[in-house]
Amino acid sequence: MAIELSTSLARIYARAPLGIHLGLDAMRAACARAGDPQTAFAAVHVAGTNGKGSVSAMVETMARAGGLRTGLYTSPHLCRFAERIRIDGEPIGDDALASALAQALDFGRAPELSFFEAATLAAFIAFRDAGVDIAVLEVGLGGRLDATNVIPPPRVSAITRIALDHMELLGATLPLIACEKAGIAKPGVETVVGAGDADVMAALAETIAARGGTMVVVDGDASVDALLQNAPIALAGAHQVHNARIAVGVGMRLGLPRAALRKGLATVSWPGRLERIERDGTAYLLDAAHNADGAEALAAHLEALIEAAPSPLRIALVFGALADKPWRSMIERLAPLAAFHAFAAPGGRTPADPGALASMYDGIAFDHVSQALSAAAESAPKPDLVVVAGSIYLIGEARAELLGLPRDPVVAL
Repeated sequence: MAIELSTSLARIYARAPLGIHLGLDAMRAACARAGDPQTAFAAVHVAGTNGKGSVSAMVETMARAGGLRTGLYTSPHLCRFAERIRIDGEPIGDDALASALAQALDFGRAPELSFFEAATLAAFIAFRDAGVDIAVLEVGLGGRLDATNVIPPPRVSAITRIALDHMELLGATLPLIACEKAGIAKPGVETVVGAGDADVMAALAETIAARGGTMVVVDGDASVDALLQNAPIALAGAHQVHNARIAVGVGMRLGLPRAALRKGLATVSWPGRLERIERDGTAYLLDAAHNADGAEALAAHLEALIEAAPSPLRIALVFGALADKPWRSMIERLAPLAAFHAFAAPGGRTPADPGALASMYDGIAFDHVSQALSAAAESAPKPDLVVVAGSIYLIGEARAELLGLPRDPVVAL
C-alpha cells in the first residue's frame, strides 16, 4: 500500500520538538540500520556560513550539465519540504519523498533522530534509490558534528565564507567557527576554499591538515579566473563571483568539462537569493540575508543598483528577523537605503518584535507578511523596488504569497 506523503510529513514534523542534535553516533547507528545508503553515491560536501547553498546549487547544475544524474540536499526549505531533496534539479516527487521519509523515520529510532537528522537520512535513501551519480550535500549547522558528516570521504569538499552566526553552538570567534566548519575535511580529500581573513584561513588550514585533507585556495587561481572571465553568472550580486570561484574549483576537481562549468554558472537557479519577482506592476527583490554578513552583501547590491539607476531609486523595505539573530546591525545597515519600512514576524523560532522594530526604525508593524508586502507596494510615492529580507523564513512566506505557492510548515532547524 502506498504511503501518504501527509503521513510521513506529520511524522517528521513531530520530531521538531527534539531540537538540534550535534553529534554523529545516533546518525551512524540509524544509517547502519538503513543499510548505509550514504555509501551508495559519490558526494560533494559543502560547509560555510554564507554562500553554501549558492555554491551547492552551482555545483549541482554544473554536474547535471556534464551529463551526471544528480542529487542536491539543502536546508531549510522556502515553501515545501520537497525542496530540500532534489533529483536532477527538481524537488523529489511526492511518492518517493513519502517512502524515503517513512524509511528514515522507521530506522531512526532508539534513539530517535532529530528532525534534521531524519531529513538527512531520508535524502541519503532517496539518492540511493534514485541511483544518482553524485550528490551535493549542504551542511546544516557547523560541520564537524553535523548529520551530513557521516558520509565516507567525498570526491571534493568546499567551505564558503565564514561569518558570525550560531555562536552559542559553534564558537564566539571566526577562527573557532572556521574550525567547526573545517570538521568536514577527510583524509585524502581536497577542500576548496575562497579568500578570507588571515586568522580564518590559518584556522581552516590547520584543521584540514590535522584531519588528513588538503586545502585548495581558489582565490587568485589563474585557471579558475580564466574560466570566469566573461562567463555569465545567473545569480545576482557581486558576492556570487566569490561563490562561483569555489564552485568552479570544485567542478574542475570533479573533472567536469569546462563547457559544463560555464553552463552551470549561466543556468543555475537558487530561489530567494536576490530573486526578482514582478506582481501587479510592482518589482520585488527577495533575499535570504539572515545575518550581519548577509545584510552587508544585500546592502552592497542595493547601493550598486542605486548608483547605476538613471534617476533616484525609491526602495521600500519589508523586514523581519528571528530574535536570536543580530537584527539590530542588520536593519541599521538596510534601513537607510529605504524610504518606507514595514516589519513583520517570520515563523520558525521566536521573532524580533515587529512593534519594537517599527518604533526604533520609523516603520509600521504588521501581523502578517502579506499585509507588509501590500503596504510596501502601495506606499507613496510608489516604490521602484520592494526589498524583502531579514530571515530565510520570511522569504519563504513572501515567496509563497507573491507566487501563490503551497507551503509546508516552517521548522527552524
